[in-house]
Amino acid sequence: MRLLEVRDLRKLFPAGRSSGSLLRRGSPSFLHALDGVSFTLAPGEALGVVGESGCGKSTLAGLVARLADATSGTILFEGVDIGAVPAARAGRAAWRSRIQMVFQDPYDSLDPRRTVRQAVAAPLVRLAGVRGPALEERVQWALDRVHLASDLAGRLPHQLSGGQLARAGIARAIALAPQILILDEATSGLDVSIQAAILRLLDELRRDLGLSLLFVSHDLNVVRLLCQRVLVMYLGQVVEEGPAEAVFDRPMHPYTAGLAAAVPTFGIAKSHRPRMTGEPLSPIDPPQHTCRFEGRCFRSASLCRERMPELARLNAEQSAACHYPLTLGN
Repeated sequence: MRLLEVRDLRKLFPAGRSSGSLLRRGSPSFLHALDGVSFTLAPGEALGVVGESGCGKSTLAGLVARLADATSGTILFEGVDIGAVPAARAGRAAWRSRIQMVFQDPYDSLDPRRTVRQAVAAPLVRLAGVRGPALEERVQWALDRVHLASDLAGRLPHQLSGGQLARAGIARAIALAPQILILDEATSGLDVSIQAAILRLLDELRRDLGLSLLFVSHDLNVVRLLCQRVLVMYLGQVVEEGPAEAVFDRPMHPYTAGLAAAVPTFGIAKSHRPRMTGEPLSPIDPPQHTCRFEGRCFRSASLCRERMPELARLNAEQSAACHYPLTLGN
């Protein structure tokens, strides 16, 4: 069953005029933040999105959360095309409360003049019209679910620790009883021990409340701990998809292998730990007919410079966009 289905999602940002070849010079240029991303999210599933900075992870999260409009593509939530509703009007849509987002820095996303209790209550009043005793009951329920002590509910954001702020941000998001929780680097600024506690909390909420999680992170270890499935992104495209354990232990795309090689705890044999070289291409007007990873890939061949690989199923679990995917034997 598919709770969320994203099809061929694209997001382009104007980037001035081209200064390239004579044939294109002066034509409009675009930064390709997302370039044909498709995936599904099942009820109760935790899906991780990983990749280097600038690959489009946060843009994807913002589009699914309907904070911005896509250039093209479809976002289906329970079969309804929510992407067809402009972001400026999405706040009034009936499904708005069922898709909530937790941001990277809860201090920036919480109003510094509101207490924790007021911050959790605000979306309940605005989006669901909850008031009176029912409001107090729901706020307390959300604070209890994230294990935030009652004596902290009257504090302002600057009076909380990083872990307490993270819990407050999650409480505000789950107060509306959403079906999908989108988390954009929500644990990146926390100490390791606090990070582990927040991950346990998120997994508890996923299991107990039936939440679906779209978890964006640059930390592969964190994604592996929390998520059942993972999308690996490179320059606005999905280059590999599959179960988290399979993708990180037996990567099929050379880029995924390069990411995993930088994390020693994944246990990949040193003799089979390819390292990426060079820098990513510019996302402004990237090539549309060649592999975007070709210049950094240790398996690059002439075909990679002639045709862009498509994301294709390689075994029962994994898909990769590569002309020469890795296998267990090479």
